[in-house]
Amino acid sequence: MKKTILLFAVFALSIISSTDIFAQKFPRLDVSPLDVASYPSDWRNSDKLVRVIYGRPQLKGRALSSLAEVSDKGVWRTGANEASEITFFKDVLFGGESVKAGTYTLFSIPGDKEWTLILSNVRNVWGHYTYDKKDDVIRVSGKVSEAKKSIEAFSIVFNEEEDDLVTMHLGWGNTIVSVSLQEQVDLKE
Repeated sequence: MKKTILLFAVFALSIISSTDIFAQKFPRLDVSPLDVASYPSDWRNSDKLVRVIYGRPQLKGRALSSLAEVSDKGVWRTGANEASEITFFKDVLFGGESVKAGTYTLFSIPGDKEWTLILSNVRNVWGHYTYDKKDDVIRVSGKVSEAKKSIEAFSIVFNEEEDDLVTMHLGWGNTIVSVSLQEQVDLKE
């Protein structure tokens, strides 16, 4: 009888401890989750012009200037965690500058009246720590305006204007940065 109880106890203990060994360990929820903005935004429309994948940091009582510093010296990853990636599915005019279809990293340099938006050839980077100006494809200016209501989480949206002109808006805190985007039409057709 003692052998049976001892055998049962060892068996029960091994089952209890083995579930912990094979249990999956998932990380905690990211406080700056990834998000995607695209144009057109309708999921039924697969003929996209642009898509941006970015992390959404939150203010949490902090000043925007402490998170995306206004500086002429450094760049910001334009979001949180991994640097934001922007994909153009067609050749476009981005801020008036010609850009070939492809995927680029989106960096920015915040300013008081305008931000410099940078498209870089280097992809799959965390933050802006490996940023090098030699990898820039283009730099364009984004116009700064004031939001009517504070935006807690960094967000990117696209609005269609007139004549196939689209505006990309980056909003965070009381700041909205806007840059134009338009499909580049080949005049030879």
